[in-house]
Amino acid sequence: WTLAEAELLGLTGRGALSGPARALLNLPLAEAAAPDEPGGGVELSVAAGRAATLLAPLLPEAVDEVLLQADLTAVAPGPLRRPLADALAVLADVESKGGATVYRFTPGSVRRALDSGRTASDLHEFLRTHSRTPVPQPLSYLVDDVARRHGRLRVGAASAYVRCDDDALLGEILADRRSASLGLRRLAPTVLAAQADPASLLDGLRAMGYAPAAESADGDVLITRADAYRTGRRTPPTPVPEGPPAPDATLLGAAVRAIRAGDRAATAVRKEPSAPTTPGALPRTSAAETLATVQAAVMTGSAVWIGYVNAEGGASQRVLAPVRVEGGFVTGYDHTADEVRTYPLHRITGVAELADDQV
Repeated sequence: WTLAEAELLGLTGRGALSGPARALLNLPLAEAAAPDEPGGGVELSVAAGRAATLLAPLLPEAVDEVLLQADLTAVAPGPLRRPLADALAVLADVESKGGATVYRFTPGSVRRALDSGRTASDLHEFLRTHSRTPVPQPLSYLVDDVARRHGRLRVGAASAYVRCDDDALLGEILADRRSASLGLRRLAPTVLAAQADPASLLDGLRAMGYAPAAESADGDVLITRADAYRTGRRTPPTPVPEGPPAPDATLLGAAVRAIRAGDRAATAVRKEPSAPTTPGALPRTSAAETLATVQAAVMTGSAVWIGYVNAEGGASQRVLAPVRVEGGFVTGYDHTADEVRTYPLHRITGVAELADDQV
């Protein structure tokens, strides 16, 4: 990156030192004084001056004028001086770059210049001062047309408003010092805009001794009833169809699977014949054995028989196909409930693998 940056700065070219770079390095490094040492800044400034002298003929000279054309464009015949470039970037859009940069004037670009605080007379004077050619008539018409329409519509923020047919009463409210916190501003002889929200505006005017009324978006006076209900209107219940509902094949299939899973959980036995278990009894394993068996079931995708005690102390047997074990919880498909559930490992009394004919 150092070599690439040196080439961008003109210190090297195609891997060799350039003339200005040789002028900077003509003093041996061992003999060069540091800038903070006596004479160091002088030596560096002299070398930089020699480099700038060699580099100046290779760079185009900055210009302070453009060529205005009748097609609402301006051509910069070279690199522009910084003040002119900054001002022209606001007044026009760059259309193309190269040896000569082309700028295009549009209604949007002229409006951008007006938004920055310039006036139409400022823009005309700027174009006359920095144009080598006379200002084209279409460009003058464009500036005047945009300036004539600029600012006719005003957009601002207001949280609430006060409307009254008596403009003298509104003038009295504006003159009252107690209304300063409301942020009132006269928009029309009969309208005041406020920065406060409608509720705060109502309370503020009532505290000043007035009796304002709230107004809806349609201009109607809002009526607040004392017996308003705290809850909304209740919707009538859906009428119950006559006769029993039609059976759902999906629900029937889920019910059958749940019954069969319950039967498997009630008659499940261990694979190991050396450790028989009474049908229907909860399996008992240590915490480490429980965790190892459940993790193995996750890897093999097999179902296991678990004993589970809920928070109320109720014990149950379940056939579970674990899919994830993390954070002290096991998540899997519960064949007994026919849904995916998550159980805490510390509430599982034990776990046993099901025989192949019971899975």
